[in-house]
Amino acid sequence: MKTLEKTATDYSIEMIKDEARHLVEAGTVSRHQPIYILCQYIPAREWVCVECELEQSDYLLRDQIGDLIACENWDND
Repeated sequence: MKTLEKTATDYSIEMIKDEARHLVEAGTVSRHQPIYILCQYIPAREWVCVECELEQSDYLLRDQIGDLIACENWDND
């Protein structure tokens, strides 16, 4: 019997931004909430990797999600 165990994913800053953008577009989180809210949507064992990547990219957990996804494309300009 094979045991399938998911290993921790290496999160790039682009992956984190994409996930945050998706959650904002879905209305799950607000652009004005702090980045640490994202920990509710990322597995706990992987959150440490996310925190490290955010720190390396000069983001603080108290920064707003909008700061993380500031570069957005608007379809109706």
